[in-house]
Amino acid sequence: MIQPSQTPARAAGSDQKYGAALAVITTVFFMWGFVTVLNDILVPHLKAIFELNYTQTMLIQFTFFSAYFLMSMPSAKLISWTGYKNSIMIGLCVMGVGALLFIPAASLPSYALFLGALYIVASGMTVLQVAANPYVAVLGAPEKASSRLNLAQAFNSLGTTIGPYLGGLFILSAATRTAAELKAMTPDQLQAHKLLEASSVKLPYIGIACLLFVLAFAISRFHLPVLANIEEGRNHDESAGSVWRYRHLVLGAIGIFIYVGAEVSIGSFLVNYFSQPNIGGLSERDAARYVSFYWGGAMIGRFVGSAVLQKLKAGLVLGLAAMAACALVTTSILTTGAVAMWSIICVGLFNSIMFPNIFTLGIDGLGKLTGKGSGVLVMAIVGGAIIPIVQGALADSIGIHTAFTLPAVCYLYIVYYGFRGSRHA
Repeated sequence: MIQPSQTPARAAGSDQKYGAALAVITTVFFMWGFVTVLNDILVPHLKAIFELNYTQTMLIQFTFFSAYFLMSMPSAKLISWTGYKNSIMIGLCVMGVGALLFIPAASLPSYALFLGALYIVASGMTVLQVAANPYVAVLGAPEKASSRLNLAQAFNSLGTTIGPYLGGLFILSAATRTAAELKAMTPDQLQAHKLLEASSVKLPYIGIACLLFVLAFAISRFHLPVLANIEEGRNHDESAGSVWRYRHLVLGAIGIFIYVGAEVSIGSFLVNYFSQPNIGGLSERDAARYVSFYWGGAMIGRFVGSAVLQKLKAGLVLGLAAMAACALVTTSILTTGAVAMWSIICVGLFNSIMFPNIFTLGIDGLGKLTGKGSGVLVMAIVGGAIIPIVQGALADSIGIHTAFTLPAVCYLYIVYYGFRGSRHA
């Protein structure tokens, strides 16, 4: 447990002092990005194995991101009891346990067990999000908070860039069977086929579990500084008031809900979208490689954004990026072929700075309520559970191409928050 007697680590303008701590925490950002983006590979993979429609398939994202809603406030309470460092370690271990549960889920195989394993992974990741995001934001000079968090999130995007390629290589390794071929199989042949396909997730998730446990142990041996202005401790002061009275935080939570929902919706449908004859006509394995470009754009954008935010205000950059994202999604809806494909890929570049900017704008000025404010914002990540389900229903009814209208509308709210909603009342 982190003890209150430790020396406070806060001093304005001392970012270099905390370089080692920031480097350690960025490895956590990398791992949860890598694990999260594998959902984009699981979506088409489990869709084929269990013969699901788009709405049923989006239960993957619904289950995963609903954990953020249910576990965010308990995670904030955990931080107040154990501190930021111990909470990060606990989150990594819980994720590791969830990754190991993919083994029995694939052995049966069982869609329900896959969803249960994903929920446990996401529960651990929720603890990481609630702890690591505000920790990085406050780890140095306040005026550079958005720049710091964009830099850390850039390594998160490095994980999401590498993930689809490796996931496609290991998880989507087998040749896809057509619906006619599946119908021609006997029940025993079909069960054997499902078992073979499901088993491809075992090795990747065993490897992920090992990495998560090793990272948790490494962090346990490293001294992370205590940030006295946000660490509440067991006997925290309730006189600080309620986080809900901060308008910019509440509107920021709506922004996180909308943004994560839009980003996850786009990422979840890319493999199936690129497989459409009028878009890319690619196989699922080849399409998975192009998903890396989408997340790679987010990585590049965050490195660039970290530098830009040294000079420009976070709200201005956020509003302009959301306008560009909306324009690109609209372009993809109105076109076909390479233009539709690459315009939706380029959305990742402008998605890049949205989460860290909304997050730092939302917790700005909360002081010792930072942990609770972080819990509220991370709880809003449940948008990644709800909005993809809605887009899945739209894809089933009006087609996957036109269904991208939903994330285009979502970006309009981000434009508002960047220019107006993020201002303190």
